[in-house]
Amino acid sequence: MTAGHMQIGEAADRVGLSIRTIRHYEEAGLVLPSARSEGGFRLYTEPDLDRLRVIKRMKPLGFTLDEMRDLLTILDELSDPAVTGDDRVALQERLGMFHAAAQNRVQALRDQLAMAEGFAAQIAEQIQRHGG
Repeated sequence: MTAGHMQIGEAADRVGLSIRTIRHYEEAGLVLPSARSEGGFRLYTEPDLDRLRVIKRMKPLGFTLDEMRDLLTILDELSDPAVTGDDRVALQERLGMFHAAAQNRVQALRDQLAMAEGFAAQIAEQIQRHGG
């Protein structure tokens, strides 16, 4: 292996995803290994892991693979110093839309959690009331 590259098993361990999940994201075109070893093993770099971390954080919020791909494209283009002016402004606006969507989804999860906690408390009251 070359310096700064890791095989898929190490990448999976470092990001907290399964090898199968990383392969699925590769098949979906969300993250590609930066290189291959002479033996054909996938090799990943720190920026590849950063992409996987973004995907991992989007998943519990219910973003689709297409939405994940769109956000990753936006982030890639924003990191390109050649993208300037109106193009950069448009990308930042799209990024802002993702931020708003993420905030809305986080709030929906908080609301759902509050409902679930209320239900658990109600059951606990019933247990106490009925001699449990």
